[in-house]
Amino acid sequence: MFGKILFLIILFFIIATIMSSIKIVNTGYVYVVERFGQFHRILEPGWHLVIPFADFVRQKVSTKQQILDIEPQNVITKDNVKISVDNVIFYKVMNPKDAIYNIESYKSGIIYSTITNMRNIVGNMALDEVLSGRDMINSELLKVVDDITDAYGIKILSVEIKNIIPPGEIQQAMEKQMKAERDKRAVILEAEGARQSAIARAEGEKQSKILQAEAEKEANIRRAEGLKESQLLEAEGKARAIEAVAEAQAKAINMVNKSIIESGTNETVIALKQVEALQEMSKNPANKLILPNETLSSLGSIAAIAEMLKGNK
Repeated sequence: MFGKILFLIILFFIIATIMSSIKIVNTGYVYVVERFGQFHRILEPGWHLVIPFADFVRQKVSTKQQILDIEPQNVITKDNVKISVDNVIFYKVMNPKDAIYNIESYKSGIIYSTITNMRNIVGNMALDEVLSGRDMINSELLKVVDDITDAYGIKILSVEIKNIIPPGEIQQAMEKQMKAERDKRAVILEAEGARQSAIARAEGEKQSKILQAEAEKEANIRRAEGLKESQLLEAEGKARAIEAVAEAQAKAINMVNKSIIESGTNETVIALKQVEALQEMSKNPANKLILPNETLSSLGSIAAIAEMLKGNK
């Protein structure tokens, strides 16, 4: 009975020893293994066999990107303004052996290196430079802290300032300044709008005057063309009237000639026909006759003869 119990104890011990000799490392981690108190090797992700009671896992180290959130720190600027600054550090363990054996706590080393150098950098800057120069502060911090942590196998990927909090009175002054700046921009925008509106109105009035002048020009051209057409029509009417009178005179002359031919050289008949022709010509107001005095006296004699002939008739 005792022998069976002893056998079971020995079997359990053997199984426990075999199980303890198998180490399974998850992805994203490495194991730092010591043998008899000295660094032996780094176990990568996967399963490994170690010597029980001789090999000891000193620390499990994450090889993933990690984040350190540093609490807000009071910093005095170059112009003696006390501000609160907090940072976020993104880092990665590149050499697990150095991270374990070259420093007691690499996380504390990152934090204090960042705080110290942040105070040095911000202390050499005025408040306005700090508020407007976050990118520059982040770049300088990244360079300095990465150089320091390189000694213990840490790669600083990024240093970011989360927040910068100035004192309450400074915040009030900044708010007033921002309000004044907003009011200034509003006045400038309003003035610019008024200027653009005035320009648009002037441009509209200019275009209106141009269109009005073009319309008046077109109207004047049309009036001139109408007057020209009217004058042409009037001249054409006068020409036709003169032509009609000339035709009537030609007919009268033809009639006189015919009468002379038919009746011989009767001076009385000739005189009568001349008077009738002159009467026809005088009916048209467009006809103007210029006669010498001798002709007028002859016409008087002819008129008297014509009256005598009418009386005889």
